[in-house]
Amino acid sequence: MGDERDLWSKIFGNNRRKDQKVLLVALGLLGIFLLAFGSFWGNQRPQPQDTQVVSQPEAAAKPETAKLRTQGEEEYLARRLETMLGQINGVGAVDVTIRLDGSTVSEYAVNVTAGKRVTDENDPEGARRVTTDHSESGQLVVVRGEQGYEIPVMEREISPAVAGVLVVAEGARDPRIKAQLFQATQTALGVQPHKILVVPKKL
Repeated sequence: MGDERDLWSKIFGNNRRKDQKVLLVALGLLGIFLLAFGSFWGNQRPQPQDTQVVSQPEAAAKPETAKLRTQGEEEYLARRLETMLGQINGVGAVDVTIRLDGSTVSEYAVNVTAGKRVTDENDPEGARRVTTDHSESGQLVVVRGEQGYEIPVMEREISPAVAGVLVVAEGARDPRIKAQLFQATQTALGVQPHKILVVPKKL
C-alpha cells in the first residue's frame, strides 16, 4: 500500500513540476511576444512632417503670384480711372486699359545683427597674423495677429511705374473732350504724356 502511494506521488509530482516548467516557459514566450509586438507598433507611429516656413516676400517672388498680383492692380486702377473719366461731361462710354511695369513691392522690417571676430596668432617662426571676420544676420520682424498668426511688419510699399495707358471713349471724337481725357489721365496717374493714348470708341 505504501509502495502504491509512493508511486502515485512520484507520477503526479513529476507532472506538477512539468506543468510548472511549461507554464513558466509559456509566460516567458508571452512576455517576449508582447515586447516585440509593442515595439513594432511603437515604430509605426506617424513621424512629424518637416515644416517649411515661407515668408510673405518669398511667396510674392514666385512668377505666378507676381503675375496675378500685377493683373489685379492693373484692373483695379483701370476701373477707378474709368469711373473718374466717365464723370467728364460729353465723354460717354469709356474703357481703360493700364499696363504696369511690375507689381507693388513691399518692404518688411528686419532685425539685423552684426558681429566681428578678430583672431591674432603667431606662427612658430614668429610671424604675426591678424584675421578679421565679419558676420551679419537678419531676422524678419513679426507681430502676432488676432487669430494667433504671425504677421511680418511692413515698413513701406513701392508702387510700380505705369508702362502705358489706353483710353477708348465715345466722346474722344471731339478734340476738346479728347484733350480733357488726356489731361485727366496724366494728372490722375502721374504718367508721362508719351505713355497715354486716347482714341474714339467705335459706334
